[in-house]
Amino acid sequence: MKIEELRAIQAPLKARYQETPEAALITLRAEGRLGEGVSCRVETGRALVTAGLHPAGGGTGMEACSGDMLLEALVACAGVTLNAVAKALGIALRDARLEAEGLLDMRGTLGVAKDAPVGFKSIALRFVLDTDASDEQVATLLRLTERYCVIYQTLAHPPVLQAVRA
Repeated sequence: MKIEELRAIQAPLKARYQETPEAALITLRAEGRLGEGVSCRVETGRALVTAGLHPAGGGTGMEACSGDMLLEALVACAGVTLNAVAKALGIALRDARLEAEGLLDMRGTLGVAKDAPVGFKSIALRFVLDTDASDEQVATLLRLTERYCVIYQTLAHPPVLQAVRA
């Protein structure tokens, strides 16, 4: 997609959201149902994914690990954002690879050590870019990718989260 095409698609949306800010508020939803064993079947919109325990937590490795899915969502969102920002800035990318790596202490999620955190201790997002862009242009590209990537910003600034019984 060329930048002109992207701008043509986004221009009316941006104008609408500027005129009517409440129109920019959307609600995304996900749903899952318990599956066989210790698993949960999640409809992704494109396919049905069965999530299960990671082998380090007792799983078989046959189902998708939700921790992996979180990192995949980060890579997907950052990749799409990087691509859009590069086009907007006129930066040509011959290739780009994104790698996310998260450190977990399984003692937390398994209840082995109360002082061990449940969840990622750290997440690193690496960008491997093939471009002729200057260091300054790449720095701007990465800064704006971080700024406009929904998943990155959600992880960096967690929203209010609550579990409620329906």
